[in-house]
Amino acid sequence: MGCAISGLAAKSEFAERSREDAADVAAHLSEEQIHMIKDSWKVIRDDIAKVGIIMFVRLFETHPECKDVFFLFRDVEDLERLRTNRELRAHGLRVMSFIEKSVARLDQLERLETLAVELGKSHYHYNAPPKYYSYVGSEFICAVQPILKEKWTTELEEAWKTMFQYVTSLMKQGYQEESTRQRLLASSPKDRLDKRNTAL
Repeated sequence: MGCAISGLAAKSEFAERSREDAADVAAHLSEEQIHMIKDSWKVIRDDIAKVGIIMFVRLFETHPECKDVFFLFRDVEDLERLRTNRELRAHGLRVMSFIEKSVARLDQLERLETLAVELGKSHYHYNAPPKYYSYVGSEFICAVQPILKEKWTTELEEAWKTMFQYVTSLMKQGYQEESTRQRLLASSPKDRLDKRNTAL
């Protein structure tokens, strides 16, 4: 249905990357790509609520297993009902707000890194594992193509893909950091001492 990349998010173009790869991806965002993303965002911004809803309805169509992460939508089988769901609209707006902040920080990668890593950490507490993060990027791209019409080009698509690769790799990093921190907190003080003594 619809977009050519729908359902292909698990392929290499949206594969999750390590911390080193995140820096490499960021380095591949050229000034021209950043400019293209920011220019296209000016058009997308006018329809952020619509894009947010389309993005998540498509996500649940192409990856129904993602609904398990959202307890409010888990049992909703009728995707048309989701289009008018207030909670889905609110979540879509939060995600679009994050994308907007990411676009604004493309010239300030340290600030973008902090934002994305913290979001990844919070997703640990939502039980939203990293395997789902890249799906949102592909569904966003599919949702904005009709809005941008003739302004959509393969170069612009590549720029957005690169940005989402970077952001999702940082979110994965944050998720992993929080997972490690929580495991350490959960282990007893005696276990932590025993592990330290074994390391010596």
